[in-house]
Amino acid sequence: MSTALITILLGIGLIALAFAGIAVKIGRRRAVSSPAPARATTPLVQAEGGSCGFCGARPEEKCRRDEIGG
Repeated sequence: MSTALITILLGIGLIALAFAGIAVKIGRRRAVSSPAPARATTPLVQAEGGSCGFCGARPEEKCRRDEIGG
């Protein structure tokens, strides 16, 4: 095989890998992001009046999961 063909195939492969990585990143972001209050994410907290197990927000506060990075 010629060097030019190998270079072209390698370039196409790297571009395809980049697109796949971006698609995975977008898919994970959509699956994880669900802006809901702390009491909606943990139903047991609402009954007990405790804080969110993830971010520590009280039931009347909004969950800070996105700010923390979870």
